[in-house]
Amino acid sequence: MGPIRGGTDHIYRNTFARHFEGFDLAVAPFVNDVGTNKIRPKYVRTLLPENNTAMPVIPQILSKSPEGFVHLANYLADLGYQTINWNLGCPYPQVARKQRGAGLLPHTDTIRQFLDNTIPQLKGKISIKTRLGREHKDELFRLMPVFNEYPIAEIIIHARTGRQMYDGVPDLDAFGTALALSRHPVVYNGDIRSADDFIGLSRRFPTVSRWMIGRWAMVDPFLPMLIKTGKDTAENKTKKMQAFHDDLYDQYAHALHGPSHLIDRMKGLMVSFCLAFEEDKKAVKQIKKSRTPEQYEAAVYRFFDSALWNC
Repeated sequence: MGPIRGGTDHIYRNTFARHFEGFDLAVAPFVNDVGTNKIRPKYVRTLLPENNTAMPVIPQILSKSPEGFVHLANYLADLGYQTINWNLGCPYPQVARKQRGAGLLPHTDTIRQFLDNTIPQLKGKISIKTRLGREHKDELFRLMPVFNEYPIAEIIIHARTGRQMYDGVPDLDAFGTALALSRHPVVYNGDIRSADDFIGLSRRFPTVSRWMIGRWAMVDPFLPMLIKTGKDTAENKTKKMQAFHDDLYDQYAHALHGPSHLIDRMKGLMVSFCLAFEEDKKAVKQIKKSRTPEQYEAAVYRFFDSALWNC
């Protein structure tokens, strides 16, 4: 399961695992380091072991500070996490402008210095989630020989540049070049929307044995199990999606502060859920316009009552 900020938190991951199968583990959405002498409880609450009992998790850290990364990574290692993921892929401008996430990719020497200063001090392993580059795909091509010098558990490559965000199509030729340059295990990430997508990618890249699905698993949560088994045996998908939604709604109602936070979170999730059904513009509009729990619940009930699964 891919890390989606504001989406795949521990509540979502645990609830997903109660309703669906297929994922072997999840990479959690990133947490920021906040220096070398403190840990912010609200940042790491979603990663506490007691909050992650349903699915194995790899924490992810967004950082450009070796000292801050080591401090937070070793704190997480003491909680029992054997591998920590370094985020080199976040494409959002407010992150990249500060030379974090994908904003670090053009700076090969800075990345080398970061790895020089962190890896000897880590209690566990490090993996990396990256993109082809911030601006150009050859940024990753220059980085792969650097990564090869270090003991990295795996490299997850989203086959787009940071500038692309989530637009356009993944560059499979560039992914293939990066794959050939790596001596580490490589995980493919980017637009696996169907079993046919997976079959085509797995045939094109037979040496890849690990695959990450992010946003499209939020649209079609049956997809991971379909890929794993090759069989679409799920029945009553609309009812199962409604049960999943209702469980999420109940969990977030207890966890979030105030109805506005609850409705904002659930409307964000429903934007993804609705993509799996035949388009009903009126029902979706009613969901987006809802402002109170009562309005939202009524709109969602009407949606599921008439929705037709289309994935």
